[in-house]
Amino acid sequence: MKTIKDECLSKMVFFGEGRLRRAIAEFVEHYHTERNHQGLGNRLLQPGPTLPVIEGNVHRQVRLGGLLSFYHRRKRRAAS
Repeated sequence: MKTIKDECLSKMVFFGEGRLRRAIAEFVEHYHTERNHQGLGNRLLQPGPTLPVIEGNVHRQVRLGGLLSFYHRRKRRAAS
């Protein structure tokens, strides 16, 4: 519970229960599928079905207006 308070809820102002629920759902999705965990050797709790890409450009993706960020690689496209 402390993680969601420190990284998300304490940094936002909510206008309604629906917005709070959406922020919590976004954080939980981020925490389980996008955030690396040091206690697990910087692995994800629930890795996706695809294999990680080890070559290519690094791209930033954000959630909650940039409050939560994660980075991933995209495969390079073959030259035509």
